[in-house]
Amino acid sequence: MARPDDILRLLREHTTASITSLAGRFAVSEMTVRRDLDKLVERGEVIRIPGGARLARSISFEKSFEERLRNRSDAKDRIGRAASALVEPGDAVVLDSGTTTLCIARYLRDHKNVAVFTFSLAVLEELRGCDSVRVELTGGTYRRASHDLIGPAVQETLASLHAHKVFFGAAALSFQKGVMVYDPDAPRALVRSATERILVLDSSKIGKQALYGFCPLDACDLVITDSGARPEDLARLRKVTRVVVAG
Repeated sequence: MARPDDILRLLREHTTASITSLAGRFAVSEMTVRRDLDKLVERGEVIRIPGGARLARSISFEKSFEERLRNRSDAKDRIGRAASALVEPGDAVVLDSGTTTLCIARYLRDHKNVAVFTFSLAVLEELRGCDSVRVELTGGTYRRASHDLIGPAVQETLASLHAHKVFFGAAALSFQKGVMVYDPDAPRALVRSATERILVLDSSKIGKQALYGFCPLDACDLVITDSGARPEDLARLRKVTRVVVAG
């Protein structure tokens, strides 16, 4: 079997690998590994990432939006209700694209005089027809898998905002690497779009790692999670930031 196929088989087992580790595994130079990866990229099997490569398919962020919405729906609903309770009349808030932030939008329907900025078409649809909430959508290119917008226009709009609160989700919260995502297009400007930065994620993601770093944990002014979080994890979080457990 050719070496590129061996590399592909390894990536199918581990999803990602660094160029250094692949060179050591196959006893070749890093330049040789790069050429092998280029062949796999041309075949559409692999995507290059800084310092390595990842499998182009079978990555968890590529699950359908509907599938992710069903996962831990009760916990997300409780988090959404707790998060929406922090929004006051007259607030301008930014909502990330994701299933947990969609739950926040559902509870915002009962609020008065609130402006919502988002790149999530699911949030837009949820708040459509709600006269007491004004929704402003960023520009961008439509992405069907997440029913949202991506691209430079999203970053530019977020960079121009200074809202009261931003609610954003994550694929994982690592105590070593901070807030992490699987989506290489996740807009980092989101964290700087509001005065108060609020991370919302269910307890299954705490203490885990994803593929890309998004922001340090201490960049979050508040973390809202559910009652499934382990006491020792909550204690570690509270050493860095405020935590609300949605019951």
